[in-house]
Amino acid sequence: MLSAIHETFGDPSKVLKMEERPLPEPGPGEIRIRTGLAAIHNHDLLTVAGTYGYKPPLPAIGGSEAMGVVDALGEGVSEFQVGQRVAASGRGTWAQFYIAKAAGAVPLPNAIADETAAQLIAMPMSAMFLLDFVNAHPGSWLVQNAATGAVAKVLAKVAQKRGVNVVNLVRRDEAVAELEALGIKNAVSTAGENWKAQVADITGGAPIHAAIDGVGGPGAADLCAICGPGATIVSFGLMSGKPMEIPPAQLIFRDITVKGFWLAKLLPEAPKEKVAALMGELIGLIASGDVTLQVDGIYDLADIAKAAEAAGKGKREGKVLVRG
Repeated sequence: MLSAIHETFGDPSKVLKMEERPLPEPGPGEIRIRTGLAAIHNHDLLTVAGTYGYKPPLPAIGGSEAMGVVDALGEGVSEFQVGQRVAASGRGTWAQFYIAKAAGAVPLPNAIADETAAQLIAMPMSAMFLLDFVNAHPGSWLVQNAATGAVAKVLAKVAQKRGVNVVNLVRRDEAVAELEALGIKNAVSTAGENWKAQVADITGGAPIHAAIDGVGGPGAADLCAICGPGATIVSFGLMSGKPMEIPPAQLIFRDITVKGFWLAKLLPEAPKEKVAALMGELIGLIASGDVTLQVDGIYDLADIAKAAEAAGKGKREGKVLVRG
């Protein structure tokens, strides 16, 4: 099967190449999926670069999430049928076929398009779990930076449906209008001098009990400054490439707590009932149009280097996908 592999860690646009690999066989509890569309996530690019929390043995096929059609069943799998359309996480999804655990695969209703299904799990489920992680409840206030990101946009829309208030920080003035066009409220550009006063006007002085930091660097200190005493700051990403900068006074005198969030660790430990309920809620919101998963571009698998370069750009309308 045609596969996008890397034999070394490095710039994905340079180290990824196409190669024929043996067709994988599903083990017990697994399914083989003929890939339709696969997502290129930031963590996929970091994995290829060798800077993520997981390093695959080399040579490795890239990718971690896709949708497609069940092609073969492993021993003990009875909940799926060959030919069934599914979305599933798995190692090596940038290939014509990949292996996934049947327990984690999601059967797809006709209302979910392929372009949406290819990015249904990692980013949207991160948003769903983040809301629980910070104990968001109706009427409470949260703040998140990097609000134009895939996770942030889903989190904002789901929160609005649940009655949770979210301040959405962006770094460009024009991004405020971009979020408003998607129906996302309370967007504030930090490019202006008085953005913290804008946040206070939006919340009406109500305390912000949690912040989600996808940027790192000095942005973490800004989040602390606008949160209430005893707030939790959740580290979710490092778009700036710099460590979080938090003044000790915030931790000592304002009782700010800092936590890390990684869905890859939380998802396998979560009760199946919880995962199923959150996925059901998510699919319902997508089917109704309340949540939209945007696509920036679709590339052929043979053009994986160009696709990786496009996915690595800072400003995109949505996710970059590759055809299996």
